[in-house]
Amino acid sequence: MRLGVLADIHANHPALEAVLADLPPVDGLVCAGDVVGYGPHPAECVERLREWDGRLVAVQGNHDRAVAAGADIGDGMAGAGVRHARAELDADALGWLDGLPAVRTAFDGCLRVAHGHPGDPDRYVYPSLFDESLLADERVLVLGHTHVQASAAFERAGWAGSERRLILNPGSVGQPRDGDPDAAYATLTLDGGGASPEVTLHRVPYDVERTVRDLRDAGLPTSAGERLRKGA
Repeated sequence: MRLGVLADIHANHPALEAVLADLPPVDGLVCAGDVVGYGPHPAECVERLREWDGRLVAVQGNHDRAVAAGADIGDGMAGAGVRHARAELDADALGWLDGLPAVRTAFDGCLRVAHGHPGDPDRYVYPSLFDESLLADERVLVLGHTHVQASAAFERAGWAGSERRLILNPGSVGQPRDGDPDAAYATLTLDGGGASPEVTLHRVPYDVERTVRDLRDAGLPTSAGERLRKGA
């Protein structure tokens, strides 16, 4: 089984389309949250992701939760993006975001997905904090939230059914923060029991300037566009 793994799309439709066009044939899609927020295209991104319903394993990010709840998270890029998404999405799309779980397991427990720390989805888990203590019974733990692409493998004799497990952050589709502006994603391969998971990290360029123009046209902060250009 091969899966596409995404996170932190952040309402950047050109980046999402570039990733989906680059994606090799997969059996399903995993999204570690924050489909919306910051960016100018919340409705398009929700609609595009929902086309995978039935083959999609998704969780709710902090921006998804704020948009669904109508929460005011203040001024600045984050608050502006939440208000924009709330205004752009219809009731059906808001209900879909609201119904996403904070943590989800799939594929007979082989995969666990959370936006941030699995015990606290709003807590950042940077690559330096990847540790086997984060793992429970799953073979692969997928996280988002930091916008930093990384994976780490752990091997230990005595783990039931496998000595190899992975922690994966596929990076951000729509707002990378690791110094590379190209959209980030990953592909994950699981065998029948998930005993030997393998991950490949991918980057793909997209039309950053189109998203910058759309941010401006939507009245969103220009500082968000500068972050996209720098991957910061």
